[in-house]
Amino acid sequence: MTRDKAIDNAISYFDSGEFLQDLRRRVRMATESQEASAMPTLWNYLGHELTPLVERLGFKSRVVENPFEGGGPFLLATRIEDPVLPTVLMYGHGDVVRGQENQWKNQMRPWDITIEGDRWYGRGTADNKGQHTINLAALEQVLTVRKQRLGFNVKLLIEMGEEVGSPGLEAICEQNKDFLAADLLIASDGPRASAATPCVFLGSRGFVNFTLSVNLRDGAHHSGNWGGLLRNPGTVLASAIASIVDARGRILIDALKPGSIPEAVRQALRGIAIGGGPNDPEIDPDWGEPSLSPQERVYGWNALEVLAFTTGNPANPVGAIPPTARAHCQLRYVVGTDCEHIGAILQAHFREHGLEHVEVEIGEQMGATRVSTDDPWVEWALGSLRRTTGKKPDLLPNLGGSLPNTVFTEILGLPTIWIPHSYGACSQHAPNEHLLVSVAREALQIMAGLFWDLGETGSAVRDHRMRRETSRELT
Repeated sequence: MTRDKAIDNAISYFDSGEFLQDLRRRVRMATESQEASAMPTLWNYLGHELTPLVERLGFKSRVVENPFEGGGPFLLATRIEDPVLPTVLMYGHGDVVRGQENQWKNQMRPWDITIEGDRWYGRGTADNKGQHTINLAALEQVLTVRKQRLGFNVKLLIEMGEEVGSPGLEAICEQNKDFLAADLLIASDGPRASAATPCVFLGSRGFVNFTLSVNLRDGAHHSGNWGGLLRNPGTVLASAIASIVDARGRILIDALKPGSIPEAVRQALRGIAIGGGPNDPEIDPDWGEPSLSPQERVYGWNALEVLAFTTGNPANPVGAIPPTARAHCQLRYVVGTDCEHIGAILQAHFREHGLEHVEVEIGEQMGATRVSTDDPWVEWALGSLRRTTGKKPDLLPNLGGSLPNTVFTEILGLPTIWIPHSYGACSQHAPNEHLLVSVAREALQIMAGLFWDLGETGSAVRDHRMRRETSRELT
């Protein structure tokens, strides 16, 4: 009964083809949460695919309806060995973005796995079916070696609406706060900073989507007869955008920036590699905040992006002044940014700059999170990954993208340890999504080692953290 045996079992599970078989079966379920017609498939994924697995592992489980009308279901499960043991909450999502059939290379089918060298192509292989399949399989290998004892308690939350903004997730966690109570979250989503290097991240950037629009009149007017007399909404909107982000991508409104990067975050980001992989885009070295390194720009700072801009008829332009213009924008932001009043901030800014015709509409939002890098669970996780792989893991204070992590940090009050099993060029949300075989195989070893270590040292780490928190409260 050894740690090495659990890791060897994980390798055997992968090399035997069982992992591919399990993942292929799950990929074949078209769990597109954007499509109302997929609702039966969302229920089947949890009820007929995952429920038998987790019950085989000793969980008591139930699939529950989403409190948000039209939202996908949730799987809630618990496996309690002893209330005095540490408890981990595991999270994942079984829904995927649309398959985008007929857009994949070489006529690949998104609802099956196509193997090309180190890549397994298929919708959900990276986001997120491959990742939660790895974690559940690793848990099973540890259970087998320990003769059905883990040395810790496990709770599981799988949602089927992450790709549409996780509707109902906050309510489910509020309603089941006691059921989901734990000592920490261990989950996997998103990419590593570098495919070759194991990674831990502690939260994610938040985002605010907003639409800027200029609506000046009912119809277009001849640009020869009226040019120079009528305000052009496209010009006004372009000027508005240029007043909030400059030509090199630098944010110009202080209220939309975090102010500074904590020294602990700077220290953690030193040595993190950005880009350079075979499918990574080439980084523009002169883009973004000029005083920051590339890794600080994406993990420690905010970015304001114009996602779409329309005025007139771009496909068939005519010689007329258009009546309206619209731009869809997004602010990705880190902890330390006050985005609660972004609409009012933008509207006041435009008035001050004589751009009162610009209207602001706030859309979907997600909060920013970041667990402290000196949390005892962080040191424990990094040590486990290093022991398994012999590599120094990357530590990201937060992911560059966004995850619904606020429900875990704020509603459930958990430290969050995310261990991603994908990489930045995996084409998630696009045609040709794929999982790297080399990363998946290593990830199974990592998670088997991590779960083994949690059974060995989890109680000591939890107790140390509790003593430290108590000491800080007293001082």
